[in-house]
Amino acid sequence: MDKNIIVSERQRPLWQRIVASLFFTIAIAYLAYVISYVEWNERDPRNFGHHIKRFTLLITFGISFSFHKSVYIDLEKSKFRSTFEVGPIKLGEWKTINNYEYVSIFHEPLIDGKKIFEVNLWYDRNKHWELYEKYTFEDAFAIGYEISELLNIDLLDATKPNNYRRVDKEALKKTGHIEYLD
Repeated sequence: MDKNIIVSERQRPLWQRIVASLFFTIAIAYLAYVISYVEWNERDPRNFGHHIKRFTLLITFGISFSFHKSVYIDLEKSKFRSTFEVGPIKLGEWKTINNYEYVSIFHEPLIDGKKIFEVNLWYDRNKHWELYEKYTFEDAFAIGYEISELLNIDLLDATKPNNYRRVDKEALKKTGHIEYLD
């Protein structure tokens, strides 16, 4: 059995990847232009700052249209790594977690009145690690369920305050509908 697992968000839509590549291309072309044709003088260093600011802005827009999040799980070594990825660049640190307890899904209200659903891995009695944030319960539930199955631990639906319920994963496998244990 493979002891290394990757839980990843879906790939960005094609239009977002195209927009991101346009921003990255423009940023690189702009940087090449600045290095080649802009007159570098020491009397006005603000000029250099404006070019760096524009380049950074273009790169930031490119990243915002192309990044995604993944969670790497090494079951053999009991290590987890949550990463933000842009192409081949992966940012995130490994964390060792030994005493898994359960995976929970709960929601946080946003300023505009909508909700964001969070998936957390609880361990060592009261510690937790935020795995994902999703805008729909279905997406958060799918990720929470997959991780709870991989780790063979409970899945807790905590979307209703003070009414936490354990999901009956066996019934979910049989019927395809979410049922709760009493």
